[in-house]
Amino acid sequence: MSNRLKVTPNDLSAFWMPFTANRQFKQAPRMMVSAKDMHYTTSDGRKVLDGTAGLWCVNAGHCRPKITEAIQHQAAELDYAPAFQMGHPIVFELANRLVDLAPKGMDHVFFTNSGSESVETALKMAIAYHRVRGEGARTRLIGRERGYHGVNFGGISVGGIVSNRKMFGTLLGGVDHMPHTHLPEKNAFSKGVPEYGAELANELERIVTLHDASTIAAVIVEPVAGSTGVILPPKGYLQKLREICTKHGILLIFDEVITGFGRLGTPFAADYFGVTPDIMTTAKGVSNGVIPMGAVFVKKEIHDAFMTGPEHMIEFFHGYTYSGNPIACAAALGTLDTYKEEGLLTRGEELGPYWEDALHSLKGEPHVIDIRNIGLIGAIELAPIAGEPTKRAFSAFLKAFERGALIRTTGDIIALSPPLIITKGQINELIDHVRDVLRSID
Repeated sequence: MSNRLKVTPNDLSAFWMPFTANRQFKQAPRMMVSAKDMHYTTSDGRKVLDGTAGLWCVNAGHCRPKITEAIQHQAAELDYAPAFQMGHPIVFELANRLVDLAPKGMDHVFFTNSGSESVETALKMAIAYHRVRGEGARTRLIGRERGYHGVNFGGISVGGIVSNRKMFGTLLGGVDHMPHTHLPEKNAFSKGVPEYGAELANELERIVTLHDASTIAAVIVEPVAGSTGVILPPKGYLQKLREICTKHGILLIFDEVITGFGRLGTPFAADYFGVTPDIMTTAKGVSNGVIPMGAVFVKKEIHDAFMTGPEHMIEFFHGYTYSGNPIACAAALGTLDTYKEEGLLTRGEELGPYWEDALHSLKGEPHVIDIRNIGLIGAIELAPIAGEPTKRAFSAFLKAFERGALIRTTGDIIALSPPLIITKGQINELIDHVRDVLRSID
């Protein structure tokens, strides 16, 4: 490692950091300089256990050999090929590999560069699909309160996190929202999928009555809402949404940017819940977070609806310069190979019960008012400090980093989503770090 990477740069002012308290960070920077498997190394030489898989994305762990080698080889062979009207072999190989993993009937993949782009793509596909079928009045999009669907205008419009929306004006028109499914008064400290709240899906029927189904293009939900603090769907909830969408000819979009690629112990949340959407957005785990990439899966009938008219004409006027970038594709193929060889897409099922018990052992610790878990995801909700929301959890984040663990906080919720290679011993270590932090904060 070069010496320049071991020290904090002298001037931090030029970089405007995303989703960061910039002034606080630049007073006391937290710099990562290397990583391997389950750990980061900081600029001052400390090992930090990764309790969040980076940002929900490093599912196979850090600096894995197959991924690194695939990127190095591809960069030396074909660094870039035009994405429009041209192709290269590995983008087609990757699409085939992904379709083989996808829920039955999702036979086509459109490549993007992030979860935000995947969402924008899915929303545009949904509206355009109805138009090419002669139902151009179907333009309305339905999201959910507390939903997170990236940060572009479509994503924040259908999303329901107030802080992500309030500074940016009117957003997209023709958007409505269902209620979220967080019912702490009934479901606090549930282990796995909560019992109560499936009837909340019926709110979609109310919205359909209000706007008329003939105006609604799609409903988009996260099967498990991650960035808002791990909100789980009650038993039967997603099945009800599927039934209502099918009944009214509305497309159902699952945002699986977080839940995709093994996070729940199945390849996708659609597999875990036994509910197949019409469109499925992914990113993060598709390339292990190493090279930016996203993939939108669609059912055959949606794809085929566009394949009409003169063959020399573009069927769908949408795409990105880096859609299916060769090096990103190589990273994704190396990631899929790693998942397959190590059984990582189903490892969460094996470790899930141990993870659940460890997480719920925090019940009764200071400030804890709820604990939620599914697969290898967990949330510890803290009572907020009166008049200072988010401060208690942010303090926990800082103390955990000082003590050698990376956790994520959103509001006053600690969210955990470790790499799928985590061992039982490392689960114990991570939970012990959180326990010590809870006992040390005000």
